[in-house]
Amino acid sequence: MAKSKLKSKGKAPNLATLVKPPPTKEELAAKKREAANARKKFNGVLGQAIGIGSVFGLIGFAVMGEPSFFVAGLFGIGVLIFSLNYPIQALWAFYIYMPFSGTIVYGVGGGNALLQLAKDAFYIPGLMGIYQYCQRYRLPFLVPKPLIPFIFALLAYCIFVILAINTTGKTYGGDKPILLGLLGLKVFMGYIPLISCGFYMIRGKKELLWITRITTILALITCVLCVMQYRSLLSGACQGTRNATGEDLFKASIEARCLVGGSLTYSPQVGQIRLPSTLPSPWHWGWYMICSAFFTFATAFCDPSPLWQMAGFAGMGLNFVCSVISGQRIATMLVPVVTVILLVLTGQVANLKRFIPIAVGLTLLLGGAAIAFPDVVQERWDSLVGRVGASNPADFIAEQAESSAKRAGFFGNGLGRATNSARIFGKTFLVETWFPKILFELGKPGLALFLLLVTALTWETFKAYRSVKDKSLRNFGACFWVFILIISYQTYWYPLDTDPVCVYYWLFAGITLKLPDIDKEEQKKQEELQALLEAQADPKKRKKSKSKPAKSGKNGRKSSKKKK
Repeated sequence: MAKSKLKSKGKAPNLATLVKPPPTKEELAAKKREAANARKKFNGVLGQAIGIGSVFGLIGFAVMGEPSFFVAGLFGIGVLIFSLNYPIQALWAFYIYMPFSGTIVYGVGGGNALLQLAKDAFYIPGLMGIYQYCQRYRLPFLVPKPLIPFIFALLAYCIFVILAINTTGKTYGGDKPILLGLLGLKVFMGYIPLISCGFYMIRGKKELLWITRITTILALITCVLCVMQYRSLLSGACQGTRNATGEDLFKASIEARCLVGGSLTYSPQVGQIRLPSTLPSPWHWGWYMICSAFFTFATAFCDPSPLWQMAGFAGMGLNFVCSVISGQRIATMLVPVVTVILLVLTGQVANLKRFIPIAVGLTLLLGGAAIAFPDVVQERWDSLVGRVGASNPADFIAEQAESSAKRAGFFGNGLGRATNSARIFGKTFLVETWFPKILFELGKPGLALFLLLVTALTWETFKAYRSVKDKSLRNFGACFWVFILIISYQTYWYPLDTDPVCVYYWLFAGITLKLPDIDKEEQKKQEELQALLEAQADPKKRKKSKSKPAKSGKNGRKSSKKKK
């Protein structure tokens, strides 16, 4: 008895005993009831969405007389009802929807302006769900704390500009200056709360891998559709703008739409090709390809699954190909540059066993594409060199900044005045670069406040990712941070006014800020596992060490019996 007690006292817990036991009948019954209630709720929400959406769609069709208004009403109201009932799922749907927004708006809704607001039917209920979650568990909604003063300072200044400049400045016929300013504010600052959404949506490494893998899948799908779009135009299945005349040969047109996406240019006789893939315009697609370069790289080099690594490499290769065939010069320039920067920052260049095969594979892929389509590659190269020679990007940005400074007062011309999507509420002006656009609308104080905000965000995300100890998570953080850095300070065109890049920017800023918490959780799991493994190994060592004293113990027991 004494021996058995001694053994049981020193015995370590078996890892097999830590596995969750099979559910009891009561637990299975409870799960079935939960599933039945969930199905009942879903069916009820589906019925409400179809019924109420159909009513609004029929009203729109009766008033406007166009089928697209019925589609807009049904889709918009249906999405809103679903999102209000499933807010967190709505945020995931919002994220997945964004790369296909151009196809939905122009392919399904016929370009109806109401469908352009469908994304907010996902976003706003999802944001409300995150806010309620924070209230329920007494968590801060705005993160991180050092960023809050900069956000509120910029918001207060924007409200001041709307009240003081939009309403009292120069107006044009049919202007609605307050609505113009409010829509401009929504475009300018409306997605900043996605920092909080990204921070609270991603609870652990599982969700982190999930969102990067989804991003890779979206990049693969959009790139494949871009190749199909190019093949359709090349074969003559779609005419594009090849039959246009004069200046129309060089302009993107929605009438030239092909297969997916929105407006495009395809005039091969003058060497003008600008494809949108699934996005509303070629410029949206160009910046989406740049954006995808970061996340396909992250999956290829940081994901623990070999299968997903292969998917990431496929995404990188297709992204390279599409940056050439779609005719976007900025993507042709920046996609390779981004890849090289990430290779250096994540230390993959030093890992020769992995880097050399990948570099050779990508070189063969691009070389094969160049051999298969030599005219296309030469045409894109000539276009890029010609563009830089005709209008140097640095000179172009300087001209835009000088022009905006001359046309804007100290407090700017009013929020929304250079925002294309706000043109339904008043006259807008075209400013083709980002910081000059802010200068035109908000003046020098507004530009300074915005730069302070993105600088603070860049610094906070840098500190967050550099504090991570896990190598895989740190490499993910490096990819995300370089993306934030480049988008924060680039001034060519305006990606932070462009879907889905602006969504990715604010969302992945929140995810980067979450990385230290995920790292701590992973470290804790590793420590617990290590402790369990050591505990499992200790009894074997103790057994070996006690094998010799066992004989003396036996003699001891015999002597004790004799004494008795």
